[in-house]
Order: sequence, then structure tokens, then C-alpha cells
Amino acid sequence: MLVLIGLLSLAVGTKYIPLPEVWTALFAPTGSYSDTVIASRVPRTILGLLVGAALAVAGAVMQGVTRNVLADPGILGVNVGAAAAVVTGIAFFGVGAGVGSVWVALPGAFIAVLVVYVLGSAGGRATPVRLVLAGVVVSAVVATYIQALALSLPEVFNAYRFWVVGSLAGRDPQLIFDILPFIVLGLVLSLGIASPLNALALGEDTARALGSSVGRTRILGALATTVLAAAATAGVGPIAFVGLAVPHIVRAFTGNDHRWLIPGCIVLGPALLLAADLVGRVIVSPNELMVGVVTAFVGGPMLLLVVRRMRGAA
Repeated sequence: MLVLIGLLSLAVGTKYIPLPEVWTALFAPTGSYSDTVIASRVPRTILGLLVGAALAVAGAVMQGVTRNVLADPGILGVNVGAAAAVVTGIAFFGVGAGVGSVWVALPGAFIAVLVVYVLGSAGGRATPVRLVLAGVVVSAVVATYIQALALSLPEVFNAYRFWVVGSLAGRDPQLIFDILPFIVLGLVLSLGIASPLNALALGEDTARALGSSVGRTRILGALATTVLAAAATAGVGPIAFVGLAVPHIVRAFTGNDHRWLIPGCIVLGPALLLAADLVGRVIVSPNELMVGVVTAFVGGPMLLLVVRRMRGAA
């Protein structure tokens, strides 16, 4: 499915290229016009592959760390922290929402997570419930700062309004090389803590009895989630619901074992994001609907289904 959607991502656009010609352009280019069109679409598809995998795995790890099936990468303020850093860079340091923004977004995401962790551990141990509540508070405050800055400075608003929706279109190919090291690092960390996440799912006491370090697992999980979500957000802007929806879909095939869940997310996350991007290209053709809007339409019903299943299980 991922291979087919990837080929369709290269084929569909203002000019449709038949799949056989796409295959030829990739593996036996002749220098034709179709080859040129395909070459211009390759960076967009690669960016979708990286960002889709990053967001899906970040959601799976966050759900495992917090033991909350409704968790997504934004629960610790990662997305809003990255967005606030980008807006601040645009407003005061002349940083555009493009190449180089990843170096601004990453520190912002880490600072937001650190603040959430400090607030969540104030007066006691940082439990999942405390972290979630602290994340909600920090996200609300930082979102207000973003809105105030964007509405006060027209130049910030003009740059930010296109970035904040989330889109794969019009991104500089250099972004792929900027975010690739961080996404690879995040994926390696996530795969490395798959077994400890399985132990944590049984409860903290059981995880400790099995020899797993709960604190270490949570720290590495938060680090992996922050790196993945911040790199993805810096590259294409905030994209909602991929981190929430994909792990639930994958669990229908793999169960709750993170040793299978995380690799499944690496495959299905890009497929879902590229499919949403394809829908955005076709549904209002010859114009495009940004992928962040499409995922929001898909993710909303998905969230309702998950909540209803939880209510039925209760």
C-alpha cells in the first residue's frame, strides 16, 4: 500500500503522469518532460514519508509512555513549543518558516517539554496525569503568545498563516536534509525502547519487577517524541491527528506489542499522510487543499470512534 501511494504521489498533480511513466522516470529516465515533472515531485513525496513516519511513531511512543490511548505528540507541548519558537524567530530574528527553521523549532520544543515536566513533577512524582494536565496548561499559554505575536505583527502573520496549517507543498528540498538526522535519531530511540514500553504497559510496579527502569523509559520516550515531532513540525508545520490515528489503526493488525507497533507506524504513517496529501490535490483541483486540513477531517471522526470504544470497554 505504501509503495502504491508513493507512486501515486509522484503521478498525481496539475499534470497526471501514468504509473508506467513514473516507474520509467524513477529507474530508467530518458530526459523527457515527464521525467522533469516526476523529479520535481520527488522531494515532496520524500518529505511526506519522513514526516508521516515521525508523527506516527511519536504518537505511538507518547501513548505508551503516558499509558493514555488518546495521547498524541502535542500532549507535552511539543508542537506548540516548536511553533512558538518559529514565530519568535520570524518576528525578532528574521528566520523564515522554511530552511533553518528546524534549528529554531527544536530548542522551542525541548524547552516546552522541560517546562511541562517541571510543572508535572512539582510537589511529587511526575505521573502521566500530572504531565497531561501540565501539557494542557503550557499549550494554552503558549498558544495565546503565538496568537498575540502573529496578530500584532503583519509580517509574522503573513509567514505564519501558511506554515501553521501544515502542508507538504512548496517546501525547499533542503528541508529533507535538515530534518533527516533528527528523524533517524528519534526512530532509533523509539525502536530501542519498544520492550521497556511493553513492560510499562503492565503498570509501573510490574515494570520495575521485570527489571525495567520506568524513569529511564519515560525520559527516552519523551526525548524520542520531542525530536520526532519537533523535526516534523519544523519541516511542514503542525499536522494534527496523524500521531493519534495511526497507532490505533496499526494496533488492529499488530496488537499492543510495541516491537511490532512501532515498525507498523513507520509504514502506515507515511501512507496515511501521503494519501491525505493526494486527497488534498484532487478534491479542489486545479487548486490544492493543505494536508493539515485533510488530516483534521479524517482525525476528528477517528477520535470520536476511539472515545466510543473506550466508553464501551468501560
